Amino acid sequence: MRLNGKIVFITGASAGIGAATALAFAAEGARLLLAARRAGRLSEIASRAKERGAPAVHSIDLDVRDRRAVQNAIDGLPLEWAEIDILVNNAGLSRGLDKLYMGKIEDWEEMIDTNVKGLLYVTRAVVPGMVVRGRGHVVNLGSTAGELSYPNGAVYCGTKAAERAINDGLRQDVLGTPIRVTSVDPGMVQTDFSLVRFRGDSERAAKVYKGVKALTAEDVADVIVWAATRPAHVNIARVLLTPVQQANSILFSRDE
Repeated sequence: MRLNGKIVFITGASAGIGAATALAFAAEGARLLLAARRAGRLSEIASRAKERGAPAVHSIDLDVRDRRAVQNAIDGLPLEWAEIDILVNNAGLSRGLDKLYMGKIEDWEEMIDTNVKGLLYVTRAVVPGMVVRGRGHVVNLGSTAGELSYPNGAVYCGTKAAERAINDGLRQDVLGTPIRVTSVDPGMVQTDFSLVRFRGDSERAAKVYKGVKALTAEDVADVIVWAATRPAHVNIARVLLTPVQQANSILFSRDE
């Protein structure tokens, strides 16, 4: 499928996988609808996307945890941006690395509200229009963490297991329509993910990637665009991708 002129809506587009995905779709000639909480960073990505080839970019300052804000943002889109062709549910984060019985409840709530409820709010706001129009593709960002929990990460892993179940459930619920639903599940990706998890502790974040040639945000974006450009009758249900030095969410081979 060619993407020239298609409207691609990406949440969490101001950095990491979201930003890389925006630039990758821009290179395909897609029109970009970008949402994130950090308006300044989002503006930078929008400018880069235009340079990369996006014919138009529309940015939204949006926190996906706010159900009413999500619905209002979609309902209030200008007519020329209302018919979303591809939704990339990318917004997500991890907080802390604690034993479950010692975890901070505010961290749990932030992860659940963003990774699960935020995904649901955006999906609920966008997919009905896709069904009415008879076209659309939803790409959800999962993780190897949704396949196998790792120590001290139970709640984050739980949110990604929920993403996997929601993705598969949505694919069943749109059966009989042309809507496609894909989960892209990366392993270790070197972005600000760990920096966010450890609230800016760069030394601790760097140790996560020590001795491993991790995936890049661009690697994941490439897979997302690949899934979106398959022929219309082909649905890529799920892609699990890891660095060669990673077998699953707990097994790594690290260089000395």
